Amino acid sequence: MPTAIFISLPVKDLKKSQAFYEALGFQSNPQLSDETAAGITISDTISVMLATHAKFQEISPKPISDATNFCQILLSLSCESREEVDALVSKAVTAGGTKAHEPEDYGFMYQCGFYDPDGHGWGLTWMDQSNLQ
Repeated sequence: MPTAIFISLPVKDLKKSQAFYEALGFQSNPQLSDETAAGITISDTISVMLATHAKFQEISPKPISDATNFCQILLSLSCESREEVDALVSKAVTAGGTKAHEPEDYGFMYQCGFYDPDGHGWGLTWMDQSNLQ
């Protein structure tokens, strides 16, 4: 079984955040969702648990930082193409997120990113695998 990652993110408005991630094309997992948390499946090995602040405080006793003002983590996803990078950023902006920066084109690698409604940063990267050894 491949190693999987489960990312827990504190969110201010659970329904709004869940709708945002669904608008990107990710699937909600009803078995991991209730009024305090929503499980989001990004891929077979990547899941995100969106948790209300009260629920998140049960997971971590540390104070929740405001991701709109402070960087708590940078998350990155690989994409199949440049077009997928641009499409996901466009979907994120349309769904209420913000573009993190202009695309960066290195020829063999193309990157852009967005912030979700709570300010959590997501980087998106396409790499030309034929240039990697």
